[in-house]
Amino acid sequence: MDVIDAILTRRSIRKYTEQMVSDQQVEILLKAAMYAPSAVNKQPWHFIVFRNKLIAEKIAEFHPNSYMLREASLGILVCFDEKLQHDNGYGELDCSAATQNILLTAHGIGLGAVWIGIVPRKNRIASVKKVFNLPINIIPFALVAVGYPNEKRAFPERFRKDRIHFENW
Repeated sequence: MDVIDAILTRRSIRKYTEQMVSDQQVEILLKAAMYAPSAVNKQPWHFIVFRNKLIAEKIAEFHPNSYMLREASLGILVCFDEKLQHDNGYGELDCSAATQNILLTAHGIGLGAVWIGIVPRKNRIASVKKVFNLPINIIPFALVAVGYPNEKRAFPERFRKDRIHFENW
């Protein structure tokens, strides 16, 4: 699958089969994440890969949009180190790029994935920090549920010429 096709056809997948994602596929996902651009190339990200359904259940207790982790083969917690980010606010930007790379790579290798937001919700940040026992300087940014898709999603037209401006508004 070429990159344009991956971008245009990727959809958020929330239903998964029972087939397990391999360790090799996990490594590919994380390698792609770590090749994302980051401010001043600081690469402040950290990733926690989890397959334990008890963790998914704990997250579901406080995160209403995380139900798909229960079916997913695995979850990936994308975090950033406040001490490594270029400056305040850049960790979120860098982790956005890394998360998008995970989503596109999952689609490109035949997996389904969905971005489950944590930042900017303070209660979600605090709860995720507790579940994963994160050090004070590590900020949880997003969760990604990953698995083999058990649903097909439509590809609506999203190109909006009315949102494009040249030279000025």
